[in-house]
Amino acid sequence: MPFPIFRTECVSSCPARSDILLLMQITLVHIGARSGSRSGSKDEYDSLCQVYLSRCAAFARCQSEAFRTEEAFLEWLTKQQGRTPATAVLLDSRGRQMASEAFAAWIGQRRDDGAQHVVFAIGPASGWSDAARGRAQLLLSFGPMTMAHSLARLVTAEQIYRAFTILSGHPYHGGH
Repeated sequence: MPFPIFRTECVSSCPARSDILLLMQITLVHIGARSGSRSGSKDEYDSLCQVYLSRCAAFARCQSEAFRTEEAFLEWLTKQQGRTPATAVLLDSRGRQMASEAFAAWIGQRRDDGAQHVVFAIGPASGWSDAARGRAQLLLSFGPMTMAHSLARLVTAEQIYRAFTILSGHPYHGGH
């Protein structure tokens, strides 16, 4: 029987819920320059990512991480062992494409199966190595188009938030 982590303070984005069961941690990772490393200030995409991750706090513990290399990320991922190993989701153009509802169902299934930590990672500019793809529980694709890493992070953060709102019946997702 898993031992859930309970959060009992009121969450500002969901004031009607005073006891929130937070079973999962979500980490949004990217490989490359650290966020805000250009000219020493955070870029607009990073700020928007943080907005969506903070909105997710009503549903899960969320954070973001940046790694300079794939090797550093994989080493960190290996250390993310709790009661269950971290679930790695790598964004890859060869991955599975899903509608928002299917993505929400996938996250909901991990939550219901007791996953403690789900890591969504945007890879290096040269793409993921075969070794990294082999470590993933899911290769996820937003389609065949190539997009800037900062934009991919923003889309991922928004889709994670959208997934949680779908699972909770929140009106954010109107089915469009």
